[in-house]
Amino acid sequence: MKPELPIQAVNECRCVMLVDDEAMVREATEQWLSICGFHVVSLSSAEQALAQLNEGWPGVLLTDVRMPGMDGLALMREVQQTLPGLPVILLTAHGDVDMAIGAMHEGAYDFIEKPYVPDRLAETLQRACDKRRLTLENRRLQLDLASRSGLAGKLIGISPAISRVRDEILLLGQLNTNVIIYGETGTGKELVAQCLHEFSPRSGKPFVPINCGAIPENLIESELFGHEVGAFTGASKRRIGKFEYASGGTLFLDEIESMPVNLQVKLLRALQEGVIERLGSNQSIPVNLRVVAAAKVDLREEEGFREDLFYRLCVSELHLAPLRDRLDDVPLLFAHYVAQAATDHQREPRPLSDHDICALQSYAWPGNVRELKNVAIRFALDHRSSAAELLSRGQVPLVTPRINQRHLPLAVQVDEFEAQVIRLSLKTHRGNIKAVMEELDLPRRTLNQKMLRYGINRSEFVPDESP
Repeated sequence: MKPELPIQAVNECRCVMLVDDEAMVREATEQWLSICGFHVVSLSSAEQALAQLNEGWPGVLLTDVRMPGMDGLALMREVQQTLPGLPVILLTAHGDVDMAIGAMHEGAYDFIEKPYVPDRLAETLQRACDKRRLTLENRRLQLDLASRSGLAGKLIGISPAISRVRDEILLLGQLNTNVIIYGETGTGKELVAQCLHEFSPRSGKPFVPINCGAIPENLIESELFGHEVGAFTGASKRRIGKFEYASGGTLFLDEIESMPVNLQVKLLRALQEGVIERLGSNQSIPVNLRVVAAAKVDLREEEGFREDLFYRLCVSELHLAPLRDRLDDVPLLFAHYVAQAATDHQREPRPLSDHDICALQSYAWPGNVRELKNVAIRFALDHRSSAAELLSRGQVPLVTPRINQRHLPLAVQVDEFEAQVIRLSLKTHRGNIKAVMEELDLPRRTLNQKMLRYGINRSEFVPDESP
């Protein structure tokens, strides 16, 4: 039978499978670890452990080395083969230290010498559990991404806001109506327009995007409607416009609020009558297309935008939420772009730590998904920098966390608080480690371990004394 674990222990990955053939040692160790908040599954042999371990085990393996039958080293090697990524901690006698060090070279997470110091055992297990939690979380993100298909694989996210957009796309995709998509810069308006096209009966025909704000005013009419030879200086050959090229499919007009007023009249006529004329021609060319427009502002309130054109375009509306209003989607989106960049550049995908996730979900994201993708690419290629460090280098600083801290695992909340306390003490004492040790009542080794764990660099707090 598989061990039944309490939900809280599973969620926080504070589970320990203890393997030791000595009953008294098992009982004492289990009692101490239970006091420390771990859920312990206590077993007397390596064979029992192998029968109960699986790739979803939400914790670590703590095993004695010297046991009858399969010993701890053989158990470790078997686990490495069948369950890579599961931290294994060895309990060793004094004379086995050299052997244990060799085992760490083989991949053991750590070793604890008997008789062990209880606090050190608990601290080592906590670090190993943190690592296991990150491994499982990243595996979950990758599986989630891999399992997504269709629209969910294109518009990634779990928030109610993005779920609503997906539902509206599936509904509007089947209607042959014009649509206006509203959203801030970088929210993915063109991607949503592509999805509207792909999940519509027009999907087999062209999707033609044009940015109305990026084309000079004297060229946009030719870009939309095309021209004949000699229509203007430099028109040396006939050109098919976007309207004509998109016939049968979808024309996407981005930043339509920037379209010149005189061209709005021609656009309205083309939409009403279903015909266009190339510049320099009197021939009417029928077109059959769907127009999806995108704007950053409400066109009802945009001075200079024709009301009659607005009502022709706005048969349906889609509103995209800024990323700061759907922070639940950030880890999944970030992991997606990290994996994409790693594949593009032949790199191993970097896992996200709890601190990375906290930093990502505490950022305002003024550039929305476009900015997130940029940071994700840099994170995938720069293995020396955490997500928080990459964000802090930008023009916009980290903001007060917008996420509800109660939704974070308790261990993450504690870690965040502890890291803040250490940084504050280092800042107060201008990087003086001895003063920080005295103020926080921490041994040097423990302080060093915590600073390494939280990515805290003493040099950041030492004042620059150069002239």
